[in-house]
Amino acid sequence: MTTAREIMSGGAECASVQDTLTAAAKKMRDLGVGALPICGDDEKLQGMITDRDIVVRCIAEGGDPNSTKVSELAEGKPVTIGADDSVEETLRTMTEHGVRRLPVIDGHKLVGIVSQADVARHLPDESIGQLVESISSASDNN
Repeated sequence: MTTAREIMSGGAECASVQDTLTAAAKKMRDLGVGALPICGDDEKLQGMITDRDIVVRCIAEGGDPNSTKVSELAEGKPVTIGADDSVEETLRTMTEHGVRRLPVIDGHKLVGIVSQADVARHLPDESIGQLVESISSASDNN
């Protein structure tokens, strides 16, 4: 059985709940990523922030990314997967929640992220196609 740990990208860096959106955007640029996990002072996952969130939910609404904190855009409990959960469970979770990136947790510690690109590198074409189709049709992604 292939696990989330085996296909994830490790070493995920977090944005702090105290970071501004500008700081998060610069970190995304420097890391070459489109999303960051948001971690609290206790280093536990508090949510995710994407480049799209910054543009659509702050800038397009007239907000100031220099003063808006990432915690202001974090909504609800983040969707995660356990490091030792199967790839099938990972795909089910991504599909069910319509997410392109899924934080991977070992206990309470963030150990990586499974993205659509990780799925594409490790799974058969049929699984990739089903995942992309279901995520693309999710209401939050239209």
